[in-house]
Amino acid sequence: MKPAVPRSQRPAIWADAMRLAVEIEQAVRRFSRYHKYTLGADMRRQAAHICQLVGQAARFAHQRPRTLERLVMAVEALKTTIYLAKEVQAFASFAQFQRIVELAVLVGKQSGGWFKQAAARPAAPAPAHGADAGA
Repeated sequence: MKPAVPRSQRPAIWADAMRLAVEIEQAVRRFSRYHKYTLGADMRRQAAHICQLVGQAARFAHQRPRTLERLVMAVEALKTTIYLAKEVQAFASFAQFQRIVELAVLVGKQSGGWFKQAAARPAAPAPAHGADAGA
């Protein structure tokens, strides 16, 4: 099976977003049943969505600015959910919360920087489709 984004096209944020998703997965396993199926499910879904957006931004240059804008908003939403989970004491320890929030802040900084960089450049043209596209 071919990976979603070839290794040569993966930006640095790729590994950090994946680490964030894995850390969240491991933390949610230790949530109480109530939090596991509410906040935990939201956090898992949000982390997976962030990974998908990173892949889309890396792969499709013509959609990059719009995708990066969505990525920045998705990371902010996840950070809000992480802080809510801390407030309701869903995490097993403060250290676990701290690792996750630090990764989320890192991914947020990277996505914000990537967005600013992409916004400063003109958008790449969409790829041509069809036989007569080059004529």
